[in-house]
Amino acid sequence: MTAEGLTADLPAASVAERAEIARQVRSASTSFYWAMRLLARPRREAMFAVYAFCRAVDDIADSDQPVERKKAHLADWRGEIDAMFAGRARMAVARVLSGPAQAYGLQRDDFLAVIEGMEMDVDGPIVAPSRSELDHYCDRVASAVGRLCVPIFGERGAAGLAVAGHLGRALQLANILRDVAEDADDGRLYIPHELLDAHGVPVNDPASALAHPRFPAAWRALGREADAAFDSALTAMRRCDRRRIRPARIMMEVYRRNLERMQALSDEALADRTVSKRLVGRGEKLRIALRYGLV
Repeated sequence: MTAEGLTADLPAASVAERAEIARQVRSASTSFYWAMRLLARPRREAMFAVYAFCRAVDDIADSDQPVERKKAHLADWRGEIDAMFAGRARMAVARVLSGPAQAYGLQRDDFLAVIEGMEMDVDGPIVAPSRSELDHYCDRVASAVGRLCVPIFGERGAAGLAVAGHLGRALQLANILRDVAEDADDGRLYIPHELLDAHGVPVNDPASALAHPRFPAAWRALGREADAAFDSALTAMRRCDRRRIRPARIMMEVYRRNLERMQALSDEALADRTVSKRLVGRGEKLRIALRYGLV
């Protein structure tokens, strides 16, 4: 079956399920939605289903349920991914994903890697991880998602995988930097202890680390690493088909622009919970989508 034939061949129940997933993605009003609007319908719906899967497992990890129940739900998803690849998916999101997984050659290990990333948070909270632990976490929760996306875009080669790796890391680091105050409220701190140690920031707990006068220097050091990851992602994108990789370019531009504006904030504002770090609004996201979508 070709990717373009998926829509006509799906049963009516799956059509309804796909419509519900699209509604959920649209209502989330994310830069992801605007970027994926560029894709042909079968690819767009496949991407929406990947988003819905990631949202489902992330919601489990972030829920207020007891840890053991979270682990059980994530274990259920591990079983569901196995069932999906065996043609026996039960959950709506997995049923919608089963066709694209076959059509675009999505890898079971990448779905399982995303679940592993959620399990890392459930087993946490993660506080000042080692650099290797942070690298592994970024790969699980972000680069693995990229490895699911680039085949749907049509970029199956080494350059597409390089985009997934570098851009996934860049986006996750940008998220960490954006959400540092909210994460501290939840007892989390994803900035690696090597950076904190290098800047003389003791980690007795996340809140005290954020209050330390040298914390902004550690924050900005991680921001430079995110910048470097964005640069590497752009280099990899230039080896890809420009039209195919447009959705990834839009995501990159939104997140990088937001990072640049955060970097321009004062040291006092960086750890201030009252200062919004979501500095690129919906209208600007749409303008970015239009700009790079028309290139």
